[in-house]
Amino acid sequence: MNLRNIAIIAHVDHGKTTLVDQLFRQSGTFRDNQRVEERAMDSNDLEKERGITILAKPTSIEWEGTRINIVDTPGHADFGGEVERILSMVDGVILLVDSSEGAMPQTKFVTGKALKLGLRPIVVVNKIDRSDSRVQEVLDEVFDLFVTLEATDEQLDFPVLYASGRNGYASTDETAREGTLTPLFQKIVDHVPPPSLDETAPFSFLVTLLDRDNFLGRILTGRVQSGVVKVNQPIHALDMAGNVIETGRASKIMTFRGLDRVPADEARAGDIISLAGLTVATVSNTIADTSVTEAIQAQPIDPPTLSMRFAVNDSPMAGREGSKVTSRMIRDRLEREAESNVAIKVTESEDKDSFEVAGRGELQLGVLIETMRREGFELGISRPRVLFGTDESGNKTEPYETVVIDVDEEFSGTVVDKMNQRKGEMTDMRPSGGGKTRITFSAPSRGLIGYHGEFLSDTRGTGIMNRLFEKYGPH
Repeated sequence: MNLRNIAIIAHVDHGKTTLVDQLFRQSGTFRDNQRVEERAMDSNDLEKERGITILAKPTSIEWEGTRINIVDTPGHADFGGEVERILSMVDGVILLVDSSEGAMPQTKFVTGKALKLGLRPIVVVNKIDRSDSRVQEVLDEVFDLFVTLEATDEQLDFPVLYASGRNGYASTDETAREGTLTPLFQKIVDHVPPPSLDETAPFSFLVTLLDRDNFLGRILTGRVQSGVVKVNQPIHALDMAGNVIETGRASKIMTFRGLDRVPADEARAGDIISLAGLTVATVSNTIADTSVTEAIQAQPIDPPTLSMRFAVNDSPMAGREGSKVTSRMIRDRLEREAESNVAIKVTESEDKDSFEVAGRGELQLGVLIETMRREGFELGISRPRVLFGTDESGNKTEPYETVVIDVDEEFSGTVVDKMNQRKGEMTDMRPSGGGKTRITFSAPSRGLIGYHGEFLSDTRGTGIMNRLFEKYGPH
């Protein structure tokens, strides 16, 4: 069986999940009469409401005898921990950019990671039927972006397709306004190399995603790096240093077909699979045949930058909204979260009544709080605070973020003024077409806490702000 593993990189709202829907439809993954929800990949309630992808999900389609595994990646930097690990499972990426908004900072983050791993992107300019599309300028922006990210000559020679995900066509001609996605399928098969992995070596597998199932327990997802694994084969888990954490059996192997997980008897090098049977192994661990002693190199995870205190609700109104109010329930739930989400760290306070939860950003912690609230938890929550560090000479450091703001020209003065008050330093300002200005700042995370609401009222709801962890800098 021919196999291709690809990831799709795109900024929030550039139409990635909609495009994947169309790939499903045109590859015959869904029956013609099957009722499929729009944006089928965003399965969790919060993803549907906010219209963003939070969890990375593998899926698989078959096209003319080639199986294409597609991994949808989150576009928000808060979920960057997912992204780095996903890219190590694939052999190619599709970079999807909006024909009017162009290359955005979040795409820069993920694309940078992909180029470093030596992947050669296929660039798809999406929504070419927009009235304000500026295709050539956007392509120049993408090229400039690749150059700044130190792409090789091979990577700079990228193939380009022009598409409309919603209308389900792609073409090598930017004036096309109809057709199918066949050119895209063809480009994936021609441009992305099949996995070049050794099937004869002993079985090994790097865990990139972790999930929990009420019947099967922990489910570890990733790509088989070498060899073949069969059901009930003895396996063990190694940490990054190569120490054995636990031994067990591969009690169940599942592969992806469309949006479903399907049980399989065996899996070979290159397949993206889910595996059950282990109880302690987690993300970045190597699962392998018991003869293997060396761990697969895994991506280190970026540090958390913000923390919030989660406490038992001790107000007089306690117990009115939720049923899960004890600290033990809260602890179990947070530990479960930290187990499957490696970007979150949980520490218990000395009085055992509250927990310090550290994460990548306000959005990520906000999503966790909202999810817990819906599950019936009652919590008292502190204001977010920034996690400080120290540099080599013992000086205090704090996290800085790159903030890219798109705003109508009339509001740019107010925004620059407000960002200066919050210790933001302007690094770039240029017109982005259509009476809008794009301003880039480097600002301490501390100053940005709580600014978003104010920003929206300052720009009368028209401004767009994107934030990205930059570095730890002087306090």
